[in-house]
Amino acid sequence: MFGSDPARWHDRCGIDFVRWEGTERKSGAKLNIAKRFRVEAPLAVLLEKAFEAIRPFIRERQQLHDLFFIEKLEYPTFAWQEAIVNAVAHRDYSIRGLGIEVWMFDDRMEIRSPGMPPSPVTLDALAQRQHMHCSRNPLIVRVLTAMGYMRELGEGVPRMFDEMERAGYYPPRFEAVGGAVVNVTLRNEPIYDRATLEWLSKFKAVELSGDQKRVLAHAHAHGDRFTSRDCQTLLGTDIYGASIAIKDMIRKGVARSAEKRSRIYLVQEPFAAHPDMPAGFVDLLPVLQRNGGLRNEDVRRMLVVNRIAATRYLRDLTTSGWLIKPNKRGLGALYAPGPCLLHQSQTGANSSETDAMGAETDAMKR
Repeated sequence: MFGSDPARWHDRCGIDFVRWEGTERKSGAKLNIAKRFRVEAPLAVLLEKAFEAIRPFIRERQQLHDLFFIEKLEYPTFAWQEAIVNAVAHRDYSIRGLGIEVWMFDDRMEIRSPGMPPSPVTLDALAQRQHMHCSRNPLIVRVLTAMGYMRELGEGVPRMFDEMERAGYYPPRFEAVGGAVVNVTLRNEPIYDRATLEWLSKFKAVELSGDQKRVLAHAHAHGDRFTSRDCQTLLGTDIYGASIAIKDMIRKGVARSAEKRSRIYLVQEPFAAHPDMPAGFVDLLPVLQRNGGLRNEDVRRMLVVNRIAATRYLRDLTTSGWLIKPNKRGLGALYAPGPCLLHQSQTGANSSETDAMGAETDAMKR
């Protein structure tokens, strides 16, 4: 941890970095190494030195967003740094002939660490984002935790998935190489095309997992609908796992059943607030989104009014076109979204794009 010459005690306790040209490793006359160096230092400062040395090779890309170009790193900072932290903290130091290696290709970054995960942690558990933590080297982990590189809560790997998916990239892949090395692969290729990413941005206020975003993207490409079978295929799960995911999407108000007891589900785009909405209606939008309608008891609970006031309020909303009067009468009657609300939801994104285009036109004139 603190020795002035760590190599004296372990020949391969540093980090080897190789930048390969292209997307595959070649040898011999076709050797395609563009840059290679080794970072050696006491483990207490090895990570920071490695980050400083590797950071210049993380390229920035220009992406068009709202008619303006923004700079975006090809790998989320937390994702690639966390992979290196885990490699240093959890590698098998009894394997003296292998070291930690960071390989960078045009389309991916690979972090290789000697030794398989310590039991009970498995590669499958890591791939499923389970919050598991077991230290092969507890003293090293204790020091790195004290220095702020780790938290020792098993949250690092799940957050890697979140950061990659939030950036629109494929999730990390964990695999064994030769039964003695764990390889973590981060790909810099986006999962979705630009049009799909823009459509998914409508749901940014909703806390969706990467799996749920994939289901929504698939549904958007197939008429804004999906089935339980689609969900099973996309998520690689059984009918029970798909049911849990779909119920959570329904709870969040982004999907609803096409009809009673149907396994066909429709995507619901979030309702957007608008200045013309009646007082208090914005507060009711989450409930309306989640349940597909409003009941008298919803209005009473959210707006803290009595039954008569809630009835009068719902009547005014149906008269103004924000809700549709239900066929069945009574306190449990469900008022569905009206034409005004549906129209605002569909045109909100278009109006913002029109405003942005107008601003760009004015700028060009100036």
